[in-house]
Amino acid sequence: MSPTKNSSDLPPQETAGRFSIPVPNILTMITESFGISRAGTVGVVILSCLVLIAAVSFFFYSAPPNTITITSGTEGSIFYTNAFKYSNILKRQGVKLKILASQGSLENLQRLDDPSVKVDVGFVQGGLTNGVTDKLVSLGSISYQPLLVFHRGAPIESLSELTGKRLAIGPIGSGTRTLVLTLLGANGIKPGAATTLLDWESAEAAKALLNGTVDAVFLMGEDASPAIIRKLLLATDIHLLNFTQAEAYTRRFSYLSVLKLPQGTIDLGGNIPAHDVYLIGPTVELIARKNLHPALSDLMLEAAREVHGNAGFFQRKGDFPAAIEHDFHISADAARFYRSGTGFFYRYLPFWLASLTSRTVVVFIPMLVIMIPILRSIPQLYRWRNQSRIYRWYRALLVLEKELFKEPDAEKRRHMLKRLDEIQNEVNKMKVPAFLADQFYGLRGHIDFVRQIMNNNPPH
Repeated sequence: MSPTKNSSDLPPQETAGRFSIPVPNILTMITESFGISRAGTVGVVILSCLVLIAAVSFFFYSAPPNTITITSGTEGSIFYTNAFKYSNILKRQGVKLKILASQGSLENLQRLDDPSVKVDVGFVQGGLTNGVTDKLVSLGSISYQPLLVFHRGAPIESLSELTGKRLAIGPIGSGTRTLVLTLLGANGIKPGAATTLLDWESAEAAKALLNGTVDAVFLMGEDASPAIIRKLLLATDIHLLNFTQAEAYTRRFSYLSVLKLPQGTIDLGGNIPAHDVYLIGPTVELIARKNLHPALSDLMLEAAREVHGNAGFFQRKGDFPAAIEHDFHISADAARFYRSGTGFFYRYLPFWLASLTSRTVVVFIPMLVIMIPILRSIPQLYRWRNQSRIYRWYRALLVLEKELFKEPDAEKRRHMLKRLDEIQNEVNKMKVPAFLADQFYGLRGHIDFVRQIMNNNPPH
């Protein structure tokens, strides 16, 4: 009987003279080479294909998108200008930054929290969470945002002196308006009272202040352009409020910082300002959705470092970006960036090549590390399983031979010989792979050998 396959399982054959020479197919070749069954071979092939398909799918799924959307500020504002700087930096890496104008931080926060709005990151000033924290993370603080209060008339030292005046506090949806309402409320100035609060755009508010239509305007970088701010700073009849209570504000509102505008910073020759001016303001955070791709997180922080890393009016070189968190937790990717910078491949390779290489390392190397031992163990397990079947009959044969030699009773010896016939019948029914043919035929020969010994040594 053939030790490998029955007649229905034989591979195609070709005739050479009187002999039939089997021509093995692919499955038979794998079975004989690696020691696994035909079913096992099919199973291994299917498993390998499934793992490969899963790895390839994850490889493409994990690729970073080549477009990212940022919600910035009003057109012409510092937020909007910075977004364009980011765009130029990302463009060098083959990533497009789509810029959406907004009224400011509050609208940016609302967009980021709304899943129906296609936006990935945005500029948000500290202190505006409004309970929105579970879906968003911070990539860190990128700059200080001073609150600039310009007013007409004699210099004043506190916001409470603006009671009963006409104040332009920023448009609805801006972080400026939200912060100003908080600070005015702390000074007893509430909407609907004697003080007139106007929700005007920065350009309109600045123009109104210059022509005397309003008494004071509140400006921040999210909704005011550098040109407007500089124009008001240089105006002779307009004053910038010096927050003499700056330290007190920061004690009450933890997200605010004391900012010092040194004498002569705006114009050394004209000595503007004529004295040190103390301001207050929050930091600006780069807020992102939790699903922002790690590679894009690094890319945004690299851009932030290039845009905000130099010295400025209120910061020293290297102060920003920084892992300063207020209302949002720093993301794990951002925390890793602040500890060790960008990943190894992104540090030395172009973005597209670094992305390709890192995904290859992350996806395919672990797959090989896991699959190779598994694939190597399958033939060993299959060999052990088939050998154990042969060894089981060898054990039965050894026990029977020992009993036969010790048994003098002829009747019992005949029963034992029947057991030997049963062993031989069971062995003849076995199907074993070709690589175990020597052990299979050896077992059959040893059965005949035991039978021959018993026939030649009758009981005494």
